[in-house]
Amino acid sequence: MLTRPRMAGFGLALLVAALDRIVKAIMVGPLMLRERGVIDLIPMFDLRYAENYGVSFGMFTATSLEMRYGLIVVTGIIAIGVAVWMLRESVRGDLLALGLVLGGALGNIYDRIRLGYVIDYADLHIGEWRPFAIFNLADVAITFGVLILLARSFKSREKPHDSGDHTATENA
Repeated sequence: MLTRPRMAGFGLALLVAALDRIVKAIMVGPLMLRERGVIDLIPMFDLRYAENYGVSFGMFTATSLEMRYGLIVVTGIIAIGVAVWMLRESVRGDLLALGLVLGGALGNIYDRIRLGYVIDYADLHIGEWRPFAIFNLADVAITFGVLILLARSFKSREKPHDSGDHTATENA
């Protein structure tokens, strides 16, 4: 059943996917980042055009059409799994985190289907050192969604219960 929190989670997923599409369109359209290569913004952050044929950090790079379709299928299955999880989840915080993950996944899957690669553009660096690969809004949404889920799971670990009698204090 689509409860209000689930609808909010799916709505967030659609919003993230739409924003990802808009930002990528701006990068390759008006900003002409593909042609320019790099736009220097501040000393630690640039816009740098990159085509990611793999997944995170360029792992599992699709070097053939079959591998490209394989990545699409695998990421699609993961996205479906997240959507099913959302349909079964009832905790609002988890639903919103899953919405971030699903929206980011949909944004990157769209690129992979349409272009054969994912457009990345955000380059966070300190001098020549890059603590992260070049990334995009969808990657940020996925990362934050996973971090929220992890934080919430650590926070909600079962705590030991005191089996003592509390009736005296509860009735006071």
